[in-house]
Amino acid sequence: MSSRKASDLFVECLEAEGVEYVFGIPGEETLDLNESLHDSSIKFVPVRHEQGGAYMADMYGRLTQRAGVCLGTLGPGATNLTTAIADAFLDRSPLVALTGQADLQRMHKESHQHIDIVSMFKPITKWNTRLNAPEVIPEVVRKAFKVAQEAKPGATHIELPEDVMAGEVDAVPLPSGGRDRRLEPSAGDVLAAAELIRNAANPIALAGNGVARAGAANALREFARATGIGVAETFMGKGALDYEDSGARGTVGLQSRDYALAGFEDADVVITIGYDLVEHAPSNWNPKRDKQIVCIDSVPSEVDEHFITQIDLVGDLYHILSRLTEELRHEPRTTRTSRLDDIVLGRFEAAKHDDAFPMQPPRALWEIRQALGRHDMLISDVGLHKLWIARMFPAHEPNTVLIANGLAGMGIALPTAIAAKLVHPGRNVVTVNGDGGFLMNVQELETAVRLKTPIVNIIWENAQFGSIVWKQDKKFGRHFGTDFTNPDFVKLADAFGMPAWRCESVEDFGSRLRHALSLELPSLIVVPIDYSLDVSISEELGTETVAA
Repeated sequence: MSSRKASDLFVECLEAEGVEYVFGIPGEETLDLNESLHDSSIKFVPVRHEQGGAYMADMYGRLTQRAGVCLGTLGPGATNLTTAIADAFLDRSPLVALTGQADLQRMHKESHQHIDIVSMFKPITKWNTRLNAPEVIPEVVRKAFKVAQEAKPGATHIELPEDVMAGEVDAVPLPSGGRDRRLEPSAGDVLAAAELIRNAANPIALAGNGVARAGAANALREFARATGIGVAETFMGKGALDYEDSGARGTVGLQSRDYALAGFEDADVVITIGYDLVEHAPSNWNPKRDKQIVCIDSVPSEVDEHFITQIDLVGDLYHILSRLTEELRHEPRTTRTSRLDDIVLGRFEAAKHDDAFPMQPPRALWEIRQALGRHDMLISDVGLHKLWIARMFPAHEPNTVLIANGLAGMGIALPTAIAAKLVHPGRNVVTVNGDGGFLMNVQELETAVRLKTPIVNIIWENAQFGSIVWKQDKKFGRHFGTDFTNPDFVKLADAFGMPAWRCESVEDFGSRLRHALSLELPSLIVVPIDYSLDVSISEELGTETVAA
């Protein structure tokens, strides 16, 4: 092959990896790369802040399990990516971040806009490197995608010095290869796990984010149906079981009594399935360290004094669950009911009769659930509303109630909803935001309008950082530093060229939402919210154990 510009080869390598979109902002140091992208099959999506672009790549990766790609230039462009890269790292979303950099010969001295981005990103990526020569482009790109996508997935980063990308090179992309092979547990380990579960008096399963990542929900549902073993879900595991399934024990993780009421207090064996400790510490469900634990995951288990496993079944979750089901299906148990679900879903169903305005969270969530189909998507921002959604909003399918609970950064909902709509254009996509978090990435409304992604953004307005008010009131009996004023969100949305409404009644919210979902362009709904109803719902559920 004849010699050509290194940036052209780099983009060819991205095409070889199946990249559809690059989300980001062009810079002076990425001029060659952007020129090469323009002549490629890849769609470059300009965003209005690098964090928004990285969040889009984050959600693209989470939904497709193919690495989303984001781009920033050197210095401030790169530092603006940090929060969303860290989110992908902790929430296990495959992501490849690209950042421009000054010429190699400037790196030994202080220089305009030059900081050591590779060192800065090292703690929040699985692997990162500086591209020091055009000849290594094929290997570097292949490694970045391979590492980002292999279990457990996460973020990687490549720094692109300007002079390297402008150089000449004679090379070709490496083949991306097939699906990465995963370890499989031995037959002996599967039989030993089955025996341990079979001899348990009260086994229970805990399903996490990894079930959706592995596409293992159907295998988990068959496991629960065939064995009669109940399954509780973490915030990010919502929808692994349909909430209406008899084996569903509810979403755990908000309050100290969640696990007890779901059945963990009486359990002698806990089967964790795709459970990420970053979501919620095992000390909450194994405080006495007396549970026997069978861990089913894609990588060996983390070390934690409350998570000492008897058996690790490491590999493809779908295959492991299917093998375990076959060993246990001949001695099914009677599925126990969940007191946690009784309390939470009972309060949710009762909310349909609550006509109070400003609306209380359960009624707002009830209206959203009625308006969405089983495969439609609700994306939560971070704040007190996230705890209500995690606690109460019923999910039928995995990856339909999307919650960030690793890094849990405010401002995530709007940009990730844009990516979700690009991945699933045939599904309705709705965000729920607090008025605190919404303004943190409000600039991406312009991106949504420009791309014509018909997402519905709902703002729960109360002019406070609600989760901090809740925490302070509980701890100190008062709150401070939490109140603010808001712009007129309807006028703000109009300035971006999108329809928006402020609700004046409960009935108004339901009708506005159904209308918004019928549109072919993005929209915004403001709902005055009343948080006086404690998210704890019932004293029986105990005190909170997580932040928003």
